[in-house]
Parts: sequence; C-alpha cells; structure tokens
Amino acid sequence: MINYKIFTIGIEEEYMVIDPITKELISHEQKIVVEGQKAISEKVKAEMHQAVVEVGTDVCADIDEARIDITNLRKTIHQIASSLGYSVGAAGTHPFSTWRKQLITDHIRYQEIVNEMQDAARSNLIFGLHVHVGMPSKEMAIHIANSARYFLPHVFALSTNSPFWEGRETGFKSYRTKVFDKFPRTGIPDYFDSYNAYENYVNLLIKTNCIDNAKKIWWDIRVHPFYGTVEFRVCDVPLTVDESIGYAALFQCICAKLFKLRAANLNFMIYPRVLINENKWRASRYGIDGKMIDFGKEQEVNTRSLILELLDFIDDVVDELGCRDALKNITKILEKGTGADRQLEVYKKNKNLLSVAEYIESNFLNSL
Repeated sequence: MINYKIFTIGIEEEYMVIDPITKELISHEQKIVVEGQKAISEKVKAEMHQAVVEVGTDVCADIDEARIDITNLRKTIHQIASSLGYSVGAAGTHPFSTWRKQLITDHIRYQEIVNEMQDAARSNLIFGLHVHVGMPSKEMAIHIANSARYFLPHVFALSTNSPFWEGRETGFKSYRTKVFDKFPRTGIPDYFDSYNAYENYVNLLIKTNCIDNAKKIWWDIRVHPFYGTVEFRVCDVPLTVDESIGYAALFQCICAKLFKLRAANLNFMIYPRVLINENKWRASRYGIDGKMIDFGKEQEVNTRSLILELLDFIDDVVDELGCRDALKNITKILEKGTGADRQLEVYKKNKNLLSVAEYIESNFLNSL
C-alpha cells in the first residue's frame, strides 16, 4: 500500500514589481520584503534584481493546502505593494522593461554571481515557478527525477507565459527559457544511475571551484540539495493561482505515478537529454499549439494530444492525491490558451504592449 502523504508540496513564485503609472518594472528597494516579513516571516524573500519579489509556501500536505497558502501569499504581497505605492504581476518576462535599467540587490551572494556571470546575470530579469514534491529518500528522488525529465516539456508547454522581451514580440511562447540558457548548469539534466553518482558530480564541481554548493545547479529539475524534495524549475511563473495549482498538481501526480511504477518493479522509459531537449525547444517556441516528438512511436504528435495522454497516464493516482479539481485547470488552459496565448491576444487586439502589462497586472489575483 502506497502512502501518498509522502508527496508533500511546496510552491515558490517570483513576482514583478510594477510602477502603477508607467507599468515599467521598478525597484522597490526591498520595502515589500521588509514589510512582508513582518506579516509572513521568511515566506517572502529578495531576489537578485530589485524589481523581483520571491515567495514560498510552507510544506503543504496536499494541493488544497497549497492553494490556500499561495493565494494568501499573492493577496498579502499585493496588499503590501499597493500600500507602498507599487503594483505587482506574474509573467515569465515583462513585456517591455529593459534589464539595463534595473538595480541589483546589495547582497554578497548576488554580487558573487554578477561578478562571475557578468551580463548573463545582469540580463537574467525573468520570473519562474518552482514546485517541490516530497520524497521518501534521496535514492528515490534521483530515480524519479531521471524519469520525470521526459514530461518536463509537456508541463512547460502549458506554462509558457513570456512571449515578449524588451518591447519585442519574440516569436517564442516562452522567451524566459532563452534568457536563462545563458547561465551554466541549466536546462534538462543528464541521467544519473544513482544518488551517489550525482553526489560525485556535485563534489567534483565544488572541488574544481565551479560552484560552492549544489544550489548553483539550476536545472529544470533537480534533487534539492537541502530539502527532501524533487524540485521542478522549468515553468514560467503563471498569470493566475489556478495555473500554478494546476502545474503543481501535475508534478505531484507525475512523481506519485512514477513511484507507483517503481513499487511494482516497473520503470518508465528513460530517454536521453538530447532527445528531451528537442521537445523542450518546441514547447518554448510553440507552447501547446505545436507538435512534439513521441519517442516511443518515433513520430511527431500534436502537443495537446500528448498532454491529454499525460493526464491519462497519471489518472490512477489523481484521486489518491486529491488533485482531481486542481487538474481541471489544465483542461481550462487547453481551452483558453496559455498565459503567452492570452498575452498575445491582448497585444493583437490593442496593438500596444502597455495593454499587455496592464493585463498581467490585472490578472494577479484573478481566476483562470
């Protein structure tokens, strides 16, 4: 009998701080963080750029608890920002603000990153969603991370929410991932045949001064170095809470399904990183409206069809986890389009990016 309670959830979101008049990104000089910590303690943090605020839920027992927590976090940050004369929004990139005007947070960790990465770090003005799923052991975590890599492009396609960059329509549904690609140790990770093999890799990087700790491994999925979780990092931060909860539920169900297969001495097919990367590129370019490769069939398949197959694949763990309602948000996204699709629709209708920024801002507390 599988104990599904082990698959706890944690959600982190990165928000943009917006000037309520110009709709440009603006430094809040950590005022939102200072006031936020009075209300919600360490659940709000500064980020490298001063126009970014990061929040994180508690360890949540299930998806319903996660929804309550992340909803309260959005409401709290929105209220605090408003009281200080700012606004907030959630999208993978801002439609027209330039990174060259943005201030870097005065913190030794960020200073070290900028000193090493230079403009790759200064230009990394992006906003992501991170979902943690609890694991029973590090060894099981590396097994699930290996297998779950295949599904990253599927969920990423659903989450695409950054079609604009510095005032241009990029042609990508997620340009955020193109910006982040300039960093080392990003993207789809390699396969590791054991947690010991992964530790040896990390220790070699530390020994050779590539990194000082494993938190500087920024892959799309990783076994978290300090928490007992698998962390999914591939998604753009979504416009709405509904979308965040939908993606978190998907990731939780994928982990539980892969665990269930392992418990029955079965494994999901392991595909190499170079093949999964083909699907990730297609997801970033076309979102849910393109095609990805079904590597089992060795043919192109509509991305929407692959997402429906994923929902079928996880269906036998959905009710055990209490995710049935949360996954209805995935169906809504397939009907209404991704955040990128909806941003592009606003741009097409109004022919200006100011209206897109206003749309992002106005949807921060809305339902899907």
